[in-house]
Amino acid sequence: MTAHSPDYLDIQAEVGITKHLGGFIATDELLALCHVEDAKSVLYVGSGIGVGPAYIARKIGCQVVAVDISEKMLSWTTQRAFEEGVSAKVETRLANVLALPFEDNRFDAVLVESVLAFVEPKEKAILECLRVIRPGGYVGLNEVFWSEQPSPEMIEANRRIQMGIELLTLIEWRNLWQQIPLNDKTIKTYEINLQRETRDRIQWVGRRWIFRAWGRLIKLYFSNPLARRAINSQTKETTQSYKSMGFGLFSGQKI
Repeated sequence: MTAHSPDYLDIQAEVGITKHLGGFIATDELLALCHVEDAKSVLYVGSGIGVGPAYIARKIGCQVVAVDISEKMLSWTTQRAFEEGVSAKVETRLANVLALPFEDNRFDAVLVESVLAFVEPKEKAILECLRVIRPGGYVGLNEVFWSEQPSPEMIEANRRIQMGIELLTLIEWRNLWQQIPLNDKTIKTYEINLQRETRDRIQWVGRRWIFRAWGRLIKLYFSNPLARRAINSQTKETTQSYKSMGFGLFSGQKI
C-alpha cells in the first residue's frame, strides 16, 4: 500500500472485501429485472473481489466480462473465478465506466452494483453503459442513496468516504433515471438494516473469504498507522451514514 492515507476503496482492495447492498437477494432481483437468464454476454462494471461476476457465470452460464479501475480488485476477481470453477467464463479488464474499452452494441446486459456512488458525472457513466448494450438489452444498477435528509456533518463525512463525490437523494436518482432513454424502466427501493446487511454481506462474500479478509485487515491495522487511522474513521462514518440511507435497483431496456 502506498505511503498516502488510503481511501475507502484502497482499504477494500488491500484486504479483499467488496461493498454490496442487499446480498444475493438484491443481485437475483436485478438479474430478473434485466432478464439475464437469456443473456449470452454480460458486462459487470466494478468487479470488486469478483463475487458478482463469478455468481452470474455460475448461475446463468453466460460469458461475463468484469471491469474495474483497480488492478488489485481484478486480481481478486481472477482468484474468485478460479476458486469457483468459472475461470473460462469470466474475463477481467482494467477499465473506467466513463470510457469503456468496448465496441457499440456488444453485450446483452450491463450490471453496475455499488459503483456509481463513486463516479461523476453519473449520467455519462450510464450512457456509456448503454452504448455497449445491444438494442433490446438491459442495464441494471444497484446503488445507494440518501433516504432522509442527513446532517451537514454526515454529508461531509460521507463526502470523504466517497472521495469528494456527493451522494444523491432518492428524488435525484429518480430524476436522473427519468432522463435516460430506456424502455421498461423500473425502480425498486429498500431500507438499509445494519443487522441484515451484515448477515447478507457475510453470505455474499463467503465465510472463508471473510476470515481471510479479516486476517489481512488486522495485519494492515496494526502494521500501517495511516491505514489504521483511515479504517477507524471510515468504519465510524459509514455506520453513521447508513442510518440515513437506502438502496435502489434501477433497470431499463435499451431502445
